[in-house]
Amino acid sequence: MLLQALLVLSAVVVAVAAPDGTGKVEAPCVGIDLGTTYSVVGVWQKGDVHIIPNDMGNRITPSVVAFTETERLIGDGAKNQLPQNPHNTIYAIKRLIGRKYSDTTVQTDKKLLSYEVVADKDGKPKVQVEVGGKKKQFTPEEVSAMVLQKMKEIAETYLGEKVKNAVVTVPAYFNDAQRQSTKDAGTIAGLNVVRIINEPTAAAIAYGLNKAGEKNILVFDLGGGTFDVSLLTIDEGFFEVVATNGDTHLGGEDFDNNMMRYFVDMLKKKKNVDVSKDQKALARLRKACEAAKRQLSSHPEARVEVDSLTEGFDFSEKITRAKFEELNMELFKGTLVPVQRVLEDAKLKKSDIHEIVLVGGSTRVPKVQQLIRDFFGGKEPNRGINPDEAVRTARRCRQRC
Repeated sequence: MLLQALLVLSAVVVAVAAPDGTGKVEAPCVGIDLGTTYSVVGVWQKGDVHIIPNDMGNRITPSVVAFTETERLIGDGAKNQLPQNPHNTIYAIKRLIGRKYSDTTVQTDKKLLSYEVVADKDGKPKVQVEVGGKKKQFTPEEVSAMVLQKMKEIAETYLGEKVKNAVVTVPAYFNDAQRQSTKDAGTIAGLNVVRIINEPTAAAIAYGLNKAGEKNILVFDLGGGTFDVSLLTIDEGFFEVVATNGDTHLGGEDFDNNMMRYFVDMLKKKKNVDVSKDQKALARLRKACEAAKRQLSSHPEARVEVDSLTEGFDFSEKITRAKFEELNMELFKGTLVPVQRVLEDAKLKKSDIHEIVLVGGSTRVPKVQQLIRDFFGGKEPNRGINPDEAVRTARRCRQRC
């Protein structure tokens, strides 16, 4: 996930590091990969792309905001205290941005999120937290702005100067309202969003610009909360997006939630323990399920353990990769529908696709890789890009901008 995110960002940064025909962008201009679960910031500097570490030394920062009795936390600190403070810890806000409160997806998420989501007078969702006995409400744009502001501060600390301009990634399938809401979040954060760029397009830039000849490339981007498929043609360094499709509400968090629901039901049936209304217990169980999911990508089984899940009850259960796949098979197979649609929209056959690029942490799931491979008749997908190639790609992209 980390390498792929950094490569995507590499292309994003250089896309605005030079004039685009309308005049120079005031330096420094940073690139921000604003993800559902993690965000990354980088800058084009001295002929190379630099991915900037945060104050914890990590090059990826959790897209999480938390409110305690004494402070507001963003990033690693916010995520680490989530199990102890679930009602006031906001995550996956990208799933709410640009939507209406009445949307089916918002109503579905409400049942799984540990924090409260309410409707404002205009029928849009707001997050409600309680600090010092007082309730406070924030729009998804305001919460996203807090994450963007954190990324801005990370860049400013590294560069030693103020950052005003940025390019921000969004899923290719985001509608106009979601794109505008993302730009609004940038404005609230004190950023001039120079450009909104599609995440799969950025990945294709990083992958394809240094490839000779004409090629059709399918970018399969399955992240923490969104899923995009893009079909691009690349010819001697120039690319065109031919078709896009996807689901703004599908990703690794859905896989985590299915596993969590499985264990919640198991507890109720076998142990007569009901944690479905206990937000602290659900937050801790979800975190353990996420860790198990990651382990299952390289091991046939994993153990989900939570000490004192509820008072006087320690939770420990094994889950196999086969069971995980069974729980999520409908979602896994569902990812092939947008793939078929982009082929139809582009009027191409499966055999016309020269390269398949997998992007996003959720493409590490072996079953997802297998389904894509089988769909294209055994063609092996590309699961990563050589970092040196990405740097060369970035240089060429910079020359074009």
